[in-house]
Amino acid sequence: MTKAQSGEKTPKLEGLAGAAEQAAPKGLPPVHLWTPPLSGVMNMVITRDGRWIHEGGEIRREGLVKLFASILKREGDAHFLVTPVEKWQISVEDAPFVGVDVDMTGMGRVQEVQVTTNLGDVARIDADHPLRLEGEVPYVTIRRNLEARLDRKSFYRLVDHAVNFDGQFGLWSGGIFFPLAPSEALEG
Repeated sequence: MTKAQSGEKTPKLEGLAGAAEQAAPKGLPPVHLWTPPLSGVMNMVITRDGRWIHEGGEIRREGLVKLFASILKREGDAHFLVTPVEKWQISVEDAPFVGVDVDMTGMGRVQEVQVTTNLGDVARIDADHPLRLEGEVPYVTIRRNLEARLDRKSFYRLVDHAVNFDGQFGLWSGGIFFPLAPSEALEG
């Protein structure tokens, strides 16, 4: 029995997309201001590799994925697609974005590092967009408490620009040192 047959409320992607476009036609919508009650759980997953899957099928239209990403909100460990009047919980296997490129300018304490995601978001690693490691997996906050997991090549590029400072091996960006490992862990 489908959700529709059981009478359970299910979202229509077209309706949710239309509401998102109307709420904020230019730029990122102010999802942090939207607090509608929970509408339900949507059968949507953002996979570890950044693919958006709805009811078992991949959403391949990049514009639609970017639109849904623009109304993505994180509360604690849960992720939601929100409009001013709807709030649908979705699943995220790891992080909602994948960092697919890094761009570095300057050196040492004046170095700036920007991360570009699979959806074209760009964030400078700094106090508002920190770099963190969970085990050996690097993450960067992109926007509104949403993170990108850096792909392997991007992380290796960061490591290539890392330096030793105050007993730590790490990276400068935005005037902040982001440690990656204790220096002694790399000796030998």
